[in-house]
Amino acid sequence: MFLAFLLCAALGAGIWFLYPPASPAPFLFFLFVMSFFRDFNRTVPPDPDAFVSPADGRVTEITDVEESTYIHGPAVRIGIFLSVFNCHVNRTPWPGTVGYLQHSPGLFLDARHPDSGPKNESNAIGLHDDSRNVKMLVRQVAGFLARRIICTAKPGDKLAKGERFGMIKFGSRTELYIPKDRVGSIAIKVGDTVYGAKTILGRLK
Repeated sequence: MFLAFLLCAALGAGIWFLYPPASPAPFLFFLFVMSFFRDFNRTVPPDPDAFVSPADGRVTEITDVEESTYIHGPAVRIGIFLSVFNCHVNRTPWPGTVGYLQHSPGLFLDARHPDSGPKNESNAIGLHDDSRNVKMLVRQVAGFLARRIICTAKPGDKLAKGERFGMIKFGSRTELYIPKDRVGSIAIKVGDTVYGAKTILGRLK
């Protein structure tokens, strides 16, 4: 994908150099779209107790909540805002089997605000790891610009830590819920920049 982006960029730049009267707007828009859909191979940290970020972006929230749809109890919610400049591929924070999938219609509020989580259109994916007796929930939340959520995972799929399972197009929010009694430590703070499958968000007890 990255090589294709460079090739198209070089081709477009060459065409604009040969025909400077032409407007650069279509070329610049093409570069923006190509950049948005970029993807990277990531090396997952080997720490067996670490759960990793499900998305690239900026941490906007670390909050204690009551999670009633899948975890059914107290949980720690970590909210990550993805701007239009971030890679928007979503990845699993912890290995497990898909035990819950739920798409919910809703609004398209600014994804930076915590209220966007419960009110915006979203897709929730629940993972359970029987070997560690732990559940985690990831919510893909649409934003003001993001209007399409993609999730390729299906119930019963076994996903590895850091595995790709979907994306949200053009600016969004991703939320991770971990049972509060299983959180041993949190390794990040609000305002930190994180990277999907690469950044350790915390460790389980």
